[in-house]
Amino acid sequence: MNPKREFFAPTAKGMEELLLAELNTLGAEEAKVGRAGVRFKGDLETAYRACLWSRIANRILMPLKIFAAPTPEKLYGGVKSIKWSDHFSPNQTIAVDFTSTNSKITHTHFGALKCKDAIVDQFRSTQGIRPSINVNEPDIRINVYVLNDEASVSIDLSGESLHRRGYREEGVPAPLKENLAAAILYLADWPKLAFSETKDFSFLDPMCGSGTLPIEAAMIAADIAPGLKRNYFGFLKWKGHDPSLWRKLLDEAKSRADQGMGRKDFPKIIGYDGDFRSVRVAITNVERAGLRGKIHIEKRQFSDCQPATTRGVLIVNPPYGERLGETEVLEGLYKSLGDQFKNRFKGWDAFVFTGSSELAKCVGLKTSRRTPLFNGALECRLLKYNMY
Repeated sequence: MNPKREFFAPTAKGMEELLLAELNTLGAEEAKVGRAGVRFKGDLETAYRACLWSRIANRILMPLKIFAAPTPEKLYGGVKSIKWSDHFSPNQTIAVDFTSTNSKITHTHFGALKCKDAIVDQFRSTQGIRPSINVNEPDIRINVYVLNDEASVSIDLSGESLHRRGYREEGVPAPLKENLAAAILYLADWPKLAFSETKDFSFLDPMCGSGTLPIEAAMIAADIAPGLKRNYFGFLKWKGHDPSLWRKLLDEAKSRADQGMGRKDFPKIIGYDGDFRSVRVAITNVERAGLRGKIHIEKRQFSDCQPATTRGVLIVNPPYGERLGETEVLEGLYKSLGDQFKNRFKGWDAFVFTGSSELAKCVGLKTSRRTPLFNGALECRLLKYNMY
């Protein structure tokens, strides 16, 4: 018997509806958009599938208890009232993530310390020994969020942010997080196009940086689970973990990836960048993702980019000019984007992801859609241009 539980999948602002649609395809029940994420119900298999297959979620949390926490003492008491021995033993390591909004307890380190003390004190009083702390890769990660003086305590089944796919070795300045890149691809309708428009159709990122967008595009086209290369999840050492169920889901994901990598109609996926170091990092990341032969990475200036097919999707994430004096320098770059789209990429869907509304105006083309997304704390826009 695998009972139904409640779960919460946080994500970046602006990506909640995409996550809702994705979780519904993964078997989530009663999924609803909540504050900065999606609440849903399901059994353990649903949660495991979300950890393995969600390209949009940051984490998958399993709430244990909700209680009033207007004071440090109430927070301590509420956390201590949870029977932690049901979830892990005192010889395991733990970490506590604490955040609060519109609450009297505002200091995150202090809040995390009170929660940790409550857990440790419970084990010390009942079993005479206490769990150790490991902030980097604990056996069990505990998430505590206090909103309007009400605390929600959860087991973090993901263990670390799900945007960490396991293929990135090193980055370049201002890389896109993998789940933000996936959200951009979803909004560009890439999951559909990658399977229905493969003849004389390609994907191009002319400023690919460390290769995040092309790699995420290829993983979608190859039906590769984004969590397949991860070797660390928060549920692996949780007492409620079902190893045989997890192995079944992994085997299924590996079979799907093998089949996807063997596609004869795999779309052309191309990444260019004018910086040699970025190209080197992108090639390394492609190799680590196991996508050799599925993505073409090349050092090429944007002005030299030519379409490889008559139709396709172009997505570019140019610099935003956040530092003083950069905006003027970048105006010419944004104008050249519009010129290239108009002159060389007729018949394509072109997208610009930018955090600067002023620079976006320099593209000089009419947008067919403007979608707000957040890159960290920075509000950005994904601008769509229909070049036909």
